[in-house]
Parts: sequence; structure tokens; C-alpha cells
Amino acid sequence: MASSKPQTEGSAALESPVVRRTLVLAAFLFLWMLVVALRLYDLQVIQYVRWLARGERQQQQVVEIAPQRGIIYDRNLHPLAMSLPAESIYAVPNQIPDPGMVVHLLAPILKLDPQDLLGQFKAYRSFCWIERKVSHEQAARVKALNLKGIYFEKEMKRFYPNGDLAAQVLGYVGMDNNGLAGLEYSFNSLMKGKSGRVLLETDARHHSFKSVEQPGQPGQNLVLTLDRGIQFIAERELAKIVKKYHAAGGVVIVQNPHTGDILAMASQPTFNPNDFEQAPAGATENRAVAWIYEPGSTFKLVTISAALQEGLASPDQVINCQEGQIVVAGIVTHDWHPFGDLTVAQVLMNSSEVGTIKIGLRLGEQRLYDWILRYGFDRRTDIGLASEERGLLEPPSRWSGISIADISTGQGVGITPLQLVDAYSAVANGGVMMKPRIVSATGDGSDLKPVPVSPGRRILSPQTDEEMKQMLEGVVTGGTGRPAQLDGYSAAGKTGTAQKIDSHGRYSHHHYIASFIGFAPVENPAVTILVAIDTPVGAIYGDQVAAPAFKFIAEQTLNYLSVPQDQPSQPLQVASLTHPAARRQQRLATSGNPPNNFESAEAATRPVSANAGVWSPGLSSVGTVILDDGPRVTVPDFAGQSARQVASECQALGFEAELSGLGVAVEQTPPAGAQVPLHTSVWVRLAR
Repeated sequence: MASSKPQTEGSAALESPVVRRTLVLAAFLFLWMLVVALRLYDLQVIQYVRWLARGERQQQQVVEIAPQRGIIYDRNLHPLAMSLPAESIYAVPNQIPDPGMVVHLLAPILKLDPQDLLGQFKAYRSFCWIERKVSHEQAARVKALNLKGIYFEKEMKRFYPNGDLAAQVLGYVGMDNNGLAGLEYSFNSLMKGKSGRVLLETDARHHSFKSVEQPGQPGQNLVLTLDRGIQFIAERELAKIVKKYHAAGGVVIVQNPHTGDILAMASQPTFNPNDFEQAPAGATENRAVAWIYEPGSTFKLVTISAALQEGLASPDQVINCQEGQIVVAGIVTHDWHPFGDLTVAQVLMNSSEVGTIKIGLRLGEQRLYDWILRYGFDRRTDIGLASEERGLLEPPSRWSGISIADISTGQGVGITPLQLVDAYSAVANGGVMMKPRIVSATGDGSDLKPVPVSPGRRILSPQTDEEMKQMLEGVVTGGTGRPAQLDGYSAAGKTGTAQKIDSHGRYSHHHYIASFIGFAPVENPAVTILVAIDTPVGAIYGDQVAAPAFKFIAEQTLNYLSVPQDQPSQPLQVASLTHPAARRQQRLATSGNPPNNFESAEAATRPVSANAGVWSPGLSSVGTVILDDGPRVTVPDFAGQSARQVASECQALGFEAELSGLGVAVEQTPPAGAQVPLHTSVWVRLAR
């Protein structure tokens, strides 16, 4: 009995409320410590990397520095596109004490919608762009406000120093420094470079106390085959013609036929890539490679050269043109004039539809199709412009009975202007077609690596090519292309007037494409030039609309390139005969021959308008032309000046300069000091 008492006391002690509470508390503390330890283990070991990165993100800010985008130069290393530093404005909204007041101050300066800006402040608390790449004036005005929570970041903004010059070729660059069109898009990966980074470490108040910079890599430069001077000549004349004839648009291409180098590539309508967001509809399209059109009579080069090469025709062979009509597959095709017997050369010279169709029938569908492929009208030229089209050409198995007649004369086939230029350049280059190129070198800074000229491929034999040259020269000297005759240079080429397809899928009787393509000088061509005008109003024929533009561009370009003249300059003409229609009337009156031109059968007999004085002959005519009255300007003394100086001064004074010869000015008409109206043509003779 005595030994059982301690056990009873011990049990009672354990059952004491104080002891129980102590044990429960101890167990709770143990479990709490275990949970804390497990949580600490989870944070410090299992999720260590995650929380470390999160902490770094809170303390660090990575600013991406846009790289220096490569410069685009013309062939003479004049910059056409470059990148300049610009300010971008951003906000940290949670640092802005009064968002409404800030919005009220910023919106008018940056021309932003106040509600949109306030909505951004509410939606993004830690960062939001307000406006990127603002003007220097806008940046200065915002900085002067000294607003809390508003910050600036240096970025690179693309700048095109020549405005809209070669806009469709160059393209443009978006806010993210990526090219969106033209060469900027095609060579984006080459020119963009690699972005740099700046790592900023900040305290709790976002004050930077340390930065680490990782430099980027600048983009490579491009050197183009384009010549800024020739591009300006082409664009100015194209804009004038499009405006004069209220056309929907147009294209001019100038190419060196021996290398394939594109010297100029102009499109209308155009735009300013510095403000590309305001570009009119269709203005960003590069018509030289993206416009598919039916070429009309300019395509007769393919049909006739193929027949010559195949031995199915010769320049002197006579073809009966059946008094101007032919029936193919039950459909009658008419000529513009009821021709009888014509040689093959005269068929091309007079642009006879019937004669060309009969030559096409000799070739047959498959052989004609094969020659179209041989000239490359079924594929892209791969010039390096992303918007390039391949053209439209169906295989003979899908041709209708009338297709061979249509395609022989340039209807029923869709091509790009650049494809046609390549074809004519092949004839200019002795029958060898060169691959066109627009980029001549690439590289970092001054370390430029040339892009080699691709080897050409022979299209025509030397004999056939020489025959085609002579026949195309005949088109200019005595056929449909007479308005394209150059002063001091020989030229060869072809006019074209093609009907467009209307909304009902039929050929329109009101909408046409007027074109002229040729090369000069004939024996050693320096340039091939295409002028194509889309839907001119008031005149529709190639000789009226496009040939004079070819003449202007060719004469200016050859003089600019200092190409020696191969023909003596023509004597001065009287003012009343400098208008193309007047010269055409004189030729008809003196020769008694019908107008050798499908493209201008109506225009040939049209009297000169009484208000012909508004016509501006530019550099494409000879003689002093004073056809209108108005403000008088004093003619300066050009003696001793170069061709460029004369042209520049004439342009500044509102004169139309007409230059002949090479060297410096030695003679001029009107004489220095004469008072003449604006837009007067001033003839200046140059000599060495």
C-alpha cells in the first residue's frame, strides 16, 4: 500500500492543467517551427532561383539600346537613308502624383488624345510609352515641364535626307527599327544589327546606383546601283507627265544594259518615307516590280525576234497585211491603217497588228510560249525587292483560239516593267541578258564588299541581235517612235498602247497604258529606259505620252553620264514647230505619207491647240520657245558654266534648259540680259 502513493501523485501531476497546457504549447511551437523551417527550406532551397530572379527584377532595369542601323548609299556614296538619335518619352505612372494634370500638359504638345493617355496611366502602373521618337522641339518642351514620373530614352530614328526620292525602292522602317517595305525590308536582317543592353540597378526609390552596358552590333551598310542624279531626273519627268495627263500612276526604269545595274527606278504616286503613315493609298507600291500589266506593242520585240532567230522571217521579207484586218478563231483584228505589203522591218516600224499576228502564227503556240519563257517573263528577276511579282502567263494547253493573236501583240499576257526592261537590255547588250541588280556592295562602315555582277545568258545570236537593233532604230527614225528621237544621240525603241481590263473582265475602250521603251546610243548603248503611264487622260498613245518623256530622260541622263554624242546636233527649229503635234503635222505635210503610228493615228492629224503655250518642252526640244506671256525674268550669262550649273540655275529661275555638246557653256539663246517670260526654253551649247 505504501508503494502506490508516488504513482498516484505522478499521474496527478501529469494530469494537471498547467502541465497539459505547457505540453500543448510546446507541441504547437514545435509544429510552428517545423512549418517555418520547411517554408524557409522551400524559399531558400527549392524556390531560390525563382525568388532571386524576382528580386533582381525589382532592383534591376534592363534598357535595350537600338543598334545603329546600316546606311543606304547611292552609287556615288550619297546617303539615301540613315539613322539619327531621337528622344522617346515614357512614364512610370505610380510615380505621377496628379495624372490628370500631367495628361492636360502633355496631350497638346504631343498631339495625343487625353483620354487615351489617361487610360494608359491607369492600365500600366510601372511603365508605359507615351510617345516614341518625337521631334527635338517636342522633347525640349516636355523636358521644360520637369514632370515627376516622366522620363526620356534615346532611340534611333530612320531619316531619309532626300525626302521622297526613290521612296518605293528604299521603303521605310517602323518604330521597332524593323524594315517594313522596299530594301529596308528585304535587307532588314543585314542592316538592323544587334541591340545593345544597359543593366541599371536601382534602390527602393528607383534611383540608379550602378549600370552595366553590353554594347550592340551596328548593322551593315548598303551601296546601291541607283544614281541620285539620274533618279531625280526620272522622278521629276515622271511626276510632270502623270500630272499633265491626270494619270493614275506611272513608272520609269533606267538600266545599264551591260551590267544590269538599275540607275533609276521611279514610281508614281509616291510618298515621303519620313512620314510613311500619311502615304496615300497605293503610293508605297513599287510599280517597277509589283505592277503586272499587259505591255501592248512593246511586246512585239519577243514575237519578231523569235521569228528571226528561228529562221521563220527576215527583216526584208514581205508580209501581206491584208489591208489592215485578219481573222483568227472567228474574231476579226483590225490595224490602225489598211496596210498592204510590208517588210518585217516595216511591220515593227509601223506597229502593224496584222503583220505581227501573221509572224506569231508562223511561230505557233508552243514555240512562242517557249520564247516568252526564254526572255524570262514567267519568273521573278530576283533583284532583291520583296514585292516583286512573277507575271501572268498561261501554258499553251490553256490558250484559246485567239490567244496566239493576242499574245503576239502584247495582250493576254501580264508582265512587270522590270521584266520588259531586261528584254530590251538584252538586245542592247548584243543579245545577252544580264541579271538586274540594285545593290552593288554591302559591309560594315567603310569596309564594303562588292556584290559581283552575275554572268549573262545569251538570248539572241549576234546576227539576230544586230537586225533587231537596226529595226528598233528604224522605229525611232521613221516609225511610231519618232517623238523619241534624241538630239545628238541615236536611239532605238518601241511605243506601246495597251488596253486595260475593265471591271467586267473586258478590254476597256477608255483606259489604256501608254509606254515607250528604248536604248541609246544604238551602237554602244549606255542606258535602257522604260516609261509607262497608267490610264492617261486626254491622250492615250505611247508616242504622245511616253515617247517625249523618254526623250527628256535619255538626253538628260546621257549628258549627265558624259556619254559622247554619236550624231551631230540638229539645227535650231522655229518656236511654232517645237510642239510634238506641230512637228508631226509638218512631217505629214511634207512627206504626204500616212501617220506611221497605231499609237497616234488620231493625234497625227490633230491641230495644235491654241493654248499650246502651256506645254513645257524641257530638255527634249531644240530652239528658243516663247509661247506664253507672264512675269519677265532676266536671262543670266552662262558662259564658262558646266552642264550641271546651267541646269541648276535654269531650274532656280524657272527656265527650261536645253543643252547640246559637252564641256562648258560657250553660246546661248536668248542672250544674257534678255527679258523673257517664265518657262522659256534657253538653249546653251557646250564645248571643251
